Amino acid sequence: MTENVFTLTSSATPAGSDVAPQQLVANLGGENLSPDLQWSNAPEGTRSFAVTCFDPDAPTGSGFWHWVAWDIPASTTSLPLGVPREDPSLKQARNDFGTAGYDGPEPPAGPPHRYVFSVHALPVETLGADPDAPHIGARFAIFSQQLASASFTARYQVTG
Repeated sequence: MTENVFTLTSSATPAGSDVAPQQLVANLGGENLSPDLQWSNAPEGTRSFAVTCFDPDAPTGSGFWHWVAWDIPASTTSLPLGVPREDPSLKQARNDFGTAGYDGPEPPAGPPHRYVFSVHALPVETLGADPDAPHIGARFAIFSQQLASASFTARYQVTG
């Protein structure tokens, strides 16, 4: 008997790979596009999803949040490459760069950084978080209510 496991994948940036060039910020030669994401086997009771991207290796003492999005309908099982910042089908907080939506890796030169992409299954249709407020409010609501989450990690390194 096979257990259904909540999973998250990306063809642009597969788990364990380097972040795809198109996901990087422009000054690193990228297009600053969010990766495509596909998920499956969400738990029973899921009424919406949230997506996050976090760099735990940023030299801030608390990591760096590249993307916090929520109110993704429960019928959704994927996001396309390059979700627009103004996409009306979901809400997106200001990331740690200060812009709403996704902004890609821009680590300082040194050791590789990890980028943890996650999808969170939520028991509510609407999170009730304000996208204009600091993303900590949305993250608190996501992490305190999630039924389950699925993640993968990619990496990126600036040398020289």
